Amino acid sequence: MRLTEARISHLAHLVRNALRKDGLAEFPDDAAAHREMKAVLDSYAKAEEEVDAFARDKISRLSRRVPEGGREWEILHRKYIEEEMARRKL
Repeated sequence: MRLTEARISHLAHLVRNALRKDGLAEFPDDAAAHREMKAVLDSYAKAEEEVDAFARDKISRLSRRVPEGGREWEILHRKYIEEEMARRKL
């Protein structure tokens, strides 16, 4: 699922406010902190999309057909995503 600019901005606000509230971080420049959080969240969302595409491609290249939505497909999809996320250290 692709996150919209508005959702990424909202998440960045939530993260920034939570870090400040819990005393985990102080931000001398709120605008710069917000931009950086948005960039990080956007980067992570793009990486997740790439990993999902990788997993789907890997399943489609199996020697036998595995129908999408089935239990086996879900298990393989989750497995390939977890492996690729670990490989990318995400």
